[in-house]
Amino acid sequence: QVQLVESGGGLVQAGGSLRLSCAASGRTFDGYVMGWFRQAPGKEREFVTSIRWSGLGTLYSDSVKGRFTISRDNAKNTVYLQMNKLKPEDTAVYYCAARVATSYEYTYWGQGTQVTVSS
Repeated sequence: QVQLVESGGGLVQAGGSLRLSCAASGRTFDGYVMGWFRQAPGKEREFVTSIRWSGLGTLYSDSVKGRFTISRDNAKNTVYLQMNKLKPEDTAVYYCAARVATSYEYTYWGQGTQVTVSS
C-alpha cells in the first residue's frame, strides 16, 4: 500500500523558512514524478513544484520560483520542499503527490500539512 506522509508544517513569520518532508513508502518510485501542491482556504488546489525521482527535471510555479526548492533523498525515500522568504500568501495546506512520469494524473496523495505564514 502506497503511503505519502508529509511533515514539517507549522507557523512562521513572513520572511522565514520551513522545510517540508514527504516520506514515501509502499513501492519503488523509480519512473515517478513527485509533486507538491497547496490549497489555501476558499481556493482551488494549485501546483507548486515537482521533481522526477531520478532528481532530474524540476518544475516550479511562478509564485514560488526562486524561493522554494524541491529535492529528494532516494536512500530515505523522502522528498523535501525547502521554503524560504515565506509570504502570508503561501499560507495553505501543502500536499505531497506522486504520478507515473508518463501520466499527467497524480495517483497518490498525502494527507497534507498546514503551513501558516503570519505578517
